[in-house]
Amino acid sequence: MKKLKVLFVCVHNSARSQMAEAFLNHLAGDRFEGQSAGLEPGRLNPFAIKVMQEVGIDISGNKTKDVFDFYKRGVIFSYVITVCDEAGAERCPIFPGYAKRIHWSFEDPGALTGNDEEKLQGAGRIRDQIRKQIEEWIESV
Repeated sequence: MKKLKVLFVCVHNSARSQMAEAFLNHLAGDRFEGQSAGLEPGRLNPFAIKVMQEVGIDISGNKTKDVFDFYKRGVIFSYVITVCDEAGAERCPIFPGYAKRIHWSFEDPGALTGNDEEKLQGAGRIRDQIRKQIEEWIESV
């Protein structure tokens, strides 16, 4: 059975899309090939790395990627899922072929305020929301 290709997109590809990619590949890598990219790639969020390590998934070696590189190469995806706010989602390019677009809005871990412990807790909460959404989506596809 051929795996369905899924691209997760957020603004910087630093946390939300990275976590979504990791969860999809971890939970259903036999059915899906998850990838992620950003509209303005930045640096991997250290709190995202830590909260994913808490659930046994290591994303520390990941690199941020540019969504337009996938677009320019003509990569075909079955699904393009934006995980940022509406304004960011509207900037995502239309990919060639039939890619079903889905939007899930998650808070940006990079915008969390407070001390490091509060930021870590916030990132953990967002991680859990992303995992729940991925699990529900896997069941529905």
